[in-house]
Amino acid sequence: MKDITQKVLNFIDLHKGEENKKSVIENITGAISFRGSNIWILACAIIIASVGLNVNSTAVIIGAMLISPLMGPIVGAGFGLGMYDFELLKKSIKNLLIATLVSLATSTLYFYISPFKEAQSELLARTSPNIYDILIAFFGGLVGVIAVTRVEKGNPIPGVAIATALMPPLCTAGYGLALGNYLYFFGALYLYTINCVFICIATFVIVKYLNYPIAQQLDLRHQKRVKYGITILILLLIVPSIYFAYQLYVQKNYNSRTEIFIQKEFLDNDYPIIYKKIRYNTDPKRIELAFLAKKFSDTEIINLNKKLVNYNLPNTKLIIRQDTVNLRKDIMDQINNNQSVVDQKDILINNLRNQLAQYQFNNNQISNEAKILFPAVTSLTIGNYTVESETNKSKIIPVILFQSKKKVDLEMKQKMKMWLKTRLEKDSIEVYQQNN
Repeated sequence: MKDITQKVLNFIDLHKGEENKKSVIENITGAISFRGSNIWILACAIIIASVGLNVNSTAVIIGAMLISPLMGPIVGAGFGLGMYDFELLKKSIKNLLIATLVSLATSTLYFYISPFKEAQSELLARTSPNIYDILIAFFGGLVGVIAVTRVEKGNPIPGVAIATALMPPLCTAGYGLALGNYLYFFGALYLYTINCVFICIATFVIVKYLNYPIAQQLDLRHQKRVKYGITILILLLIVPSIYFAYQLYVQKNYNSRTEIFIQKEFLDNDYPIIYKKIRYNTDPKRIELAFLAKKFSDTEIINLNKKLVNYNLPNTKLIIRQDTVNLRKDIMDQINNNQSVVDQKDILINNLRNQLAQYQFNNNQISNEAKILFPAVTSLTIGNYTVESETNKSKIIPVILFQSKKKVDLEMKQKMKMWLKTRLEKDSIEVYQQNN
């Protein structure tokens, strides 16, 4: 058993394939500085990412993340913490602040002068962090720092740049500044900060695991002061980060239970929802809903509130919005902010569904109705035929083929045509009898 354990430990040992520690530290120190070309590269990458967010292009955003040098000072700060190197830490934080300010200024200027100011889905996705962002930042940071400490760097570093996504939140923060939307600004800046902190923590963990040497100070007293100071800083980073991660985890679970409640109590009962707002940070928490047609009595609302406990939703109040005047404004706000199931994509999908519904028919039902109204009919099929008009506009005409036990006379055919026009709600149709 001991031999097997040793083999497993040797198999996953990170010390194998490790590059010389001195070379790694030199590379890390060299990647920290934001001067000259690095500033220009960062500014160009920010413009590219902003354009990608502006036109909702994932490929462009990924390209910007690949050329961004933002990871350098964050990883440098992690090494500074892990080695108790106050000078490296100070230099890393200073350069990270410079990079952040340059990025914010560049993205703000771009979105201020850009004629296209509509918030696209790629941009809106970066306005607030969730538990997955923390996991991605932490494990992405682990992969990144493991890669930079290897002799063979391999392919992970570009993937880390994409996964940790430092650029889009900064661009979104610039968008919020340019438009004066401080909810977007602070939300995106919070996401960026979360990413930086957890990449830094991941770097610190690997640096300590690989036993990088602690930086020597001028005298023992100064060395102890630096060590205590950085230890306090590490605790100030890790303890609140764990708390925020836990809070986001709790909120994610709460939202999941809320969705189950909504699904089982409303959607499964065919009550279409036109407005949904979950207010997690109020006391009590509030679930606000409005429905397309269903009107709830006071008794029904009281009973639904009692059911919240069954879904593990304590300290929560269900509010059914049935005030049409104020509700209309809130629905429009949700559409504009893309924070509801009734967002612009859903509207587009519903419009497409409605258009498709105009050209789709329930053949079986209409055929059964025709057999009752016209007993001679044995089968009936409906299709669509596109006709090009003189104005180059296409018109779709339903074409009906039917079979019958006997030859249908003109009068019966006209009656069938009139009935089908009314039944299908169409101005023009063509009806043909198919020979058996």
